[in-house]
Amino acid sequence: MRRPGRLEDDPFGNPTVRANMHAAKNKDDVTGESGPEDPELSIIAFQSTNGEPIAALANFSMHYFGDQPISADYFGLFCDALQKRAAEKSPGSDLVAVLSHGCSGDIWRRDYMNWDGKDTTIENYAQGLFEIAAEIYDSIDYQDDADLAMAETRLTMNYRLPDQQRLQWAQKIVDAMETPTPKDRLEVYAREQILLHQMQSTEIVLQGIRIGDIAIATTPNETYALTGYKLKLQSPLSKTMVIELANGADGYIPPPEQHELGGYNTWAARSAGLEVTAEPRIVAADLALLEKITGKPRRPYQEPFGKAANEILQSKPLAYWRMSELERSPAADASGNQHAGVYEGGVCFFLEGPEGNYVPATQTNRAVHFAGGRMRTRLADLGDEFTVTMEFWNGMPNEGRGTAGWLFSRDHPHGISEFGQHLGIGGTATAPGKLVFQQGTGDPQIGNTVIPRWTWTRIKWVREKNRVRVYLNDATEPEIDLQLKAPASTIASCFVGGRSDNDSNWEGRIDEVVVHDGTQD
Repeated sequence: MRRPGRLEDDPFGNPTVRANMHAAKNKDDVTGESGPEDPELSIIAFQSTNGEPIAALANFSMHYFGDQPISADYFGLFCDALQKRAAEKSPGSDLVAVLSHGCSGDIWRRDYMNWDGKDTTIENYAQGLFEIAAEIYDSIDYQDDADLAMAETRLTMNYRLPDQQRLQWAQKIVDAMETPTPKDRLEVYAREQILLHQMQSTEIVLQGIRIGDIAIATTPNETYALTGYKLKLQSPLSKTMVIELANGADGYIPPPEQHELGGYNTWAARSAGLEVTAEPRIVAADLALLEKITGKPRRPYQEPFGKAANEILQSKPLAYWRMSELERSPAADASGNQHAGVYEGGVCFFLEGPEGNYVPATQTNRAVHFAGGRMRTRLADLGDEFTVTMEFWNGMPNEGRGTAGWLFSRDHPHGISEFGQHLGIGGTATAPGKLVFQQGTGDPQIGNTVIPRWTWTRIKWVREKNRVRVYLNDATEPEIDLQLKAPASTIASCFVGGRSDNDSNWEGRIDEVVVHDGTQD
């Protein structure tokens, strides 16, 4: 259930990055997922005081499977199986089973990154999900003293309205329609612009519900998995279910950064027409409702530290960016030295990161996916002896462009100076898939090893006065070893995921970026 982005034309013929659940058939057209998936299956069950099953509410973040036109899809098959299981365990019972949508607006069943062209059947999919649910259902611990609480709020949301030029374009097309029903995508989109202009805004309903120590938050939208994580990880209660398409169907609500990637779930229409700030406003309102019904504050999220992360902290780095943010907030510096970074547009959050004990074994390490943007910061104390390490995952085909992408750049903004230094992965202009190191405007130094695409790789860049060495993974011999001709640099500006002049910025994930003041061999 992965969702790479790909290029597609919008209704006006402009190429955009399609950031949704359906990817290109050609893997070279994608760079990677633009958001996380949420594999959590939740169940709340109710029984009578004498132990007879009454109802079970399950929740899972996967879009419709896809079935015949009139169908309950895999939801119906799942509920039938769970009701049958309850009847087997308690003959004569009549369980009401419900499977609700989790945050599945960008999650579908197919893993495009590894898809072999073959799909499972809807029956097999529903059966597999039921088997997981049955194990959970059989182990539920019932309580007879769970109290209830509920709160509701309503938000006025503006639509993203067409400007005058688009409105005139749409009106001409609608006026020329031969029937009231649009015949193609162009007419559909034109009519949607007229409707948005007429409606201007809408009101949405949000609810927070508490059943004992379990919380439920709702959204009347097709909500991204990342939004579900924002609510679950920050909820005052660790047991939190998020139900989408509840009390309404107000279209997709991509997180704000997804609007910059484009795709049909960001095209302004009733299916995705709410304001760009709709998602963070809904998250904020839902968290406030959860605080109200629990009487507890929301939990601040911080990625937990595993053995490797703690060892990095003990080494006293100058800066340590874990790249685990849930949204476009400052890139936190875990070192405590307050070297926060700034994410630019074109960065996606909370993707699956590398293994390596950076987080406890029960947790998933998180990373950012750079899609043309960078993380920029200033390290005023960085001299001519330092070490930079990071984990990276290249989504760009090695021969996709002149330079596959730049990983780390130290130079003045908006250009290339004689004393800047830039480390990346080469493309057709140098050596596809191999490390490249560039000093100023000179020719790049090239490494020896081709780095596989879509594979986590660790890099270490050591600067010792005028000597530069760059290592891959645990190698003892450097890929790059050169003497710099330029004098020691005092440049403070540093860029992760791109070069100082925005040329060939990184297309892929980066995580666990560490800067030490001094050499770390």
